[in-house]
Amino acid sequence: MPATRRPPSAAIAKTVLDNGLRVVVAPDPTNPIVAVAVVYDVGFRSEPEGRTGFAHLFEHLMFQGSAHTGKMEHVQLVERAGGVMNGHTAPDVTCYYEALPSEGLALALWLEADRMGALALNEENLANQVSVVEEEIKVNVLNRPYGGFPWTNLPSVAFETYPNAHNGYGDFEHLEEATLADAADFYAKYYSPSNAALAVCGGCEPEEVFQLAARYFGPLAGAKVPFTGPFRESPTPKDKHKTIRDPLVPQPAFAAGYRVPDPVACLQEYLSYAVLGAVLADGDSSRLRQRLVHGDQIVTDVDVRLGTFGNDSFSLRDPVLFQFVVFHPGVATTKHVLGVIEEELARLAADGPTTEELQRVAALTAAGHWRGLDEVLGRAVSLASTEIIHGRAELIMELPGLLTAVSASDVAAAAASLLGQHKAVLELRPAAGATRR
Repeated sequence: MPATRRPPSAAIAKTVLDNGLRVVVAPDPTNPIVAVAVVYDVGFRSEPEGRTGFAHLFEHLMFQGSAHTGKMEHVQLVERAGGVMNGHTAPDVTCYYEALPSEGLALALWLEADRMGALALNEENLANQVSVVEEEIKVNVLNRPYGGFPWTNLPSVAFETYPNAHNGYGDFEHLEEATLADAADFYAKYYSPSNAALAVCGGCEPEEVFQLAARYFGPLAGAKVPFTGPFRESPTPKDKHKTIRDPLVPQPAFAAGYRVPDPVACLQEYLSYAVLGAVLADGDSSRLRQRLVHGDQIVTDVDVRLGTFGNDSFSLRDPVLFQFVVFHPGVATTKHVLGVIEEELARLAADGPTTEELQRVAALTAAGHWRGLDEVLGRAVSLASTEIIHGRAELIMELPGLLTAVSASDVAAAAASLLGQHKAVLELRPAAGATRR
């Protein structure tokens, strides 16, 4: 795919309803599929203290019925119309989305408005979904090698304040103590049209979407917009380290986290770290893969992640981590591997990347970005999330150009800043006898 390729339509139309709901439309009349995404400005970082995992739990509750639909009927109606749907929770946003044949647009908007306006909250649904979330944690984290590594534990090493440091998947005790009053309060505070963005992409026309949005979402009352970050805190004043022993992992791993500039207020500076990460670990020709995997042969895999959860670098507010994530057979210590990484950072700080490296990274990042937006559902989620975090959904069409504008000296400065700060290191080591719940 050419690096400059864009999705079929780069045109974006926007409006804001009287109740505060932001509506973004990216039409593509040639596409027989329409995608709808509703993104709420709330995530792990906004969970009440003593209720870790509540944002994710609430995401599950949103599928348990509303004023005019029964339990899981939202899912059934979308699937009967030939569509697919899902949701996910992140540190700063919670996303709900469906893609279906374009004639299903009104159905999708009606369903999303119905659960935004009148969710079915009751003791049975709450108890049932607590059990479902606990089972998900067991399957995806507790009983799986490298489950949740490193995002469930690295934040507690890197940060001090509750919003940034706690485990967003949740503590079982906190989940089991959640009450119906907690759910009602969370819903009233965060799940209003004034705290959300709706994006529609694919086979649709802006005026049709605006009219349908006004019909279904317009009658819903807005609410006071809550504070949802950024939850800023000072960088750690010293190196921090934590070791976890796990009998399920076949070989050691570690993650090292460093602080980076505010991704919203300092976007162009923040993008320098995205380019730095790609130079270091994106593809087999990257510096760390060449050095650690193919050259020294002391690690089996090395990755760089810009963020605090997964690989989504642009749906996050400050603070954010630049992470080295390394899996290795144990022939070298964590200290030695980190020393090699810092050598490569020092080389980049002194000399910057080569022109060839910048060109390679520009091509890779642009191609990857457009591939992600080429799929209509991913485009809708990205538009709504970007509107929430940056206030400009249009930014997703501008990012490849902004990344290309990052210079060798920008990358050198980013590398130098990492060397000049304290880091948080999380080690995962094989062990026997750990208790599983």
